[in-house]
Amino acid sequence: MYTEIEQQSLDIDWFFTGNNEIAFVASAGGKLPETIAELGEKNGILSSYFRNLPEISDVIINPELKSILPDVNETYLSDFINMAKKGIYAFDKTVLNNFLDSNYHLVASPKNPLKLKDLSPNVIEIILKAQFNNELKDMKQINVFKFNE
Repeated sequence: MYTEIEQQSLDIDWFFTGNNEIAFVASAGGKLPETIAELGEKNGILSSYFRNLPEISDVIINPELKSILPDVNETYLSDFINMAKKGIYAFDKTVLNNFLDSNYHLVASPKNPLKLKDLSPNVIEIILKAQFNNELKDMKQINVFKFNE
């Protein structure tokens, strides 16, 4: 389990599924949904698994990103692009240095999304603990507190 101090002080990569597709989120020191905080070490299994997948997709950068973050550059985009190339939707925290702010924005989308059925069974078992009941292709932003409702 991630403690609140770990959540505040670490940029934790976490993952969820939405209608059979996969999303990646960089926490940037934000409060995690309870289901993710409870995963603790199992979250590391997901991170390792997804980071080691091959690239399967071209990438679409969120066209609204410049209005959210005017100073976007290649360094900022690189990790999000890498995840989107693996078929995973990539989100980042919108307001940094505010632990309780729960808003995240889409950074990059895959043109060819990875599907839940393509994952190994042990990964499916873990990632199903964090589900969002929306189509990821339609999501430009998320409020992570919606996971706990």
